[in-house]
Amino acid sequence: MLSHLSIRNIVLIDKLDLEIQGGLSVLTGETGAGKSILLDALGLVLGQRAEQGLVREGSDQGIVSAGFLVPIDHPLRETLAEMGVDADDEEILLRRSLKGGKSRAFINDQPVSQSLLRDTGNVLIEIHGQHGQQGLMDARNHRALLDLHGRLDSKVTATATAWQALQDARQQLQALEDSVAAVRADEDYLRHAVGELDVLAPQVGEEDELAEARSLMMHGEQVAEEIKEAMESLVAHRGAENGLRLALRRIERVAEKASGRLDPVADALAKAYNELNEAVATLEAAQHELDYDPQRLEEAEERLFALRAAARKYNCQVDQLPEVLEEMTRQIAALESGEAGLAEAREACIAAEKAFKAAAGALSAARQKAAGVLDKAVNAELPALKLEKATFQTNLQTLPEEQWGRHGAEQVTFEVSTNPGAAMGPLSKIASGGELSRFSLALKVVLAQTASIPTMIFDEIDQGIGGAVADAVGERLVRLAETAQILVVTHSPQVASRGAHHLQVGKQVKGGATFTRVDLLDGEKRMEEIARMLAGATITDEARAAAQQLIEAGVA
Repeated sequence: MLSHLSIRNIVLIDKLDLEIQGGLSVLTGETGAGKSILLDALGLVLGQRAEQGLVREGSDQGIVSAGFLVPIDHPLRETLAEMGVDADDEEILLRRSLKGGKSRAFINDQPVSQSLLRDTGNVLIEIHGQHGQQGLMDARNHRALLDLHGRLDSKVTATATAWQALQDARQQLQALEDSVAAVRADEDYLRHAVGELDVLAPQVGEEDELAEARSLMMHGEQVAEEIKEAMESLVAHRGAENGLRLALRRIERVAEKASGRLDPVADALAKAYNELNEAVATLEAAQHELDYDPQRLEEAEERLFALRAAARKYNCQVDQLPEVLEEMTRQIAALESGEAGLAEAREACIAAEKAFKAAAGALSAARQKAAGVLDKAVNAELPALKLEKATFQTNLQTLPEEQWGRHGAEQVTFEVSTNPGAAMGPLSKIASGGELSRFSLALKVVLAQTASIPTMIFDEIDQGIGGAVADAVGERLVRLAETAQILVVTHSPQVASRGAHHLQVGKQVKGGATFTRVDLLDGEKRMEEIARMLAGATITDEARAAAQQLIEAGVA
């Protein structure tokens, strides 16, 4: 609820600090005393449009602050925290300054945007009457208010859940359709490519192996000839092998007679003979492997050229061809499985749509029933508020199917007709200022048990009424104040006498300048103010007696 209001240099107010109590508070004062200035200042701090003309003449800056006591578990705190505003204290402080045609907004002394200030203010206060309407007057809120009144939260949740499930199913189907369509567009190409690569059967590392073999085979004839000549030099006739063997045999024959001097020679010849044999064996193996075969060379070249041509065609390295084949095979498999998945996804969409329509249908039926109850209750309040010729109606308009959503299948609008036979129309457009406030009061009384706004302000709700009607207005304000903080700007003594707290707005002149002041009245002063409201400029004893009776009746 609103706990205090601080105003500096706004129009006729130079300095004002008000402590606001819970329950019903009334603001009274003569016409032109400055009651509207208070509402303008409050509108400024709630994020309404700022005008430099609000700054008091002779001052360069106007400031308005408003403190609100907000429950620790209120969703507003979480919203502010998400926007980077510290909201841990018991009180949430809104502040707005206006200087040089520019305004600045603050929440808990942290700079914020005007839109965040306005959204926060809309959560905390509703204003009805001459200076603006919030909440009830905004058709965007009517559906939620009807659902709250009808206690349809379970059906609202079921519809929202079914809608989200439908959206998820549609998104999944769309993603699958896009995927299958993309693959299907290339299906012929993919199948041809997979067939081609399957036949080619590329292997990782095959290019290097083929290139090396090709290089060897291209020089195979020359290498084979040289190996042949080398072999002949080593082993044919009296070649190196024969010479080493004969030399080793001769040394071994006389080694013992040389007293060991020939032993190193024998060892060296034996080692040379063994290494020569190894070399000859290696040459023989190489000679076999490098046997020149023109057909093998042609086959290797054809294979190598085919691999490289495929790599160019599929824009990859030769060693990546197996990966390309695997990916294309996967895409074809995805296409085949996707066709089956599409059928399942379509069935899931149909089922989700059926479930949503069932949930939305149940919600629509419940809303129709709740609307009838709401209309009956509101219309029952109207005669006592001098709106006996008026009719209130909750209009449920079924939306085109493409506009259905998480909130269901209809738009909800509160409509009124102020005279018999007159067409129904939106509440905010049909009713006059005073009627608007009384319609709002009737609605708020009916919706009191499900109200979410902690503070409501009614501006001149008693316009054009008096006597028993004004008393009925006051009685309903008292009932409403049992569940919310109510502030009412009034010219009606019947309404004023009902207030638990009475604030008087007046003017005073100091040093040739005019100032607006606000005084908290009680006892004798309150009785005098209500007597003034009854009698006018000249307050009589009869007016005082009547005022006292009103106060006593209001307390009762």
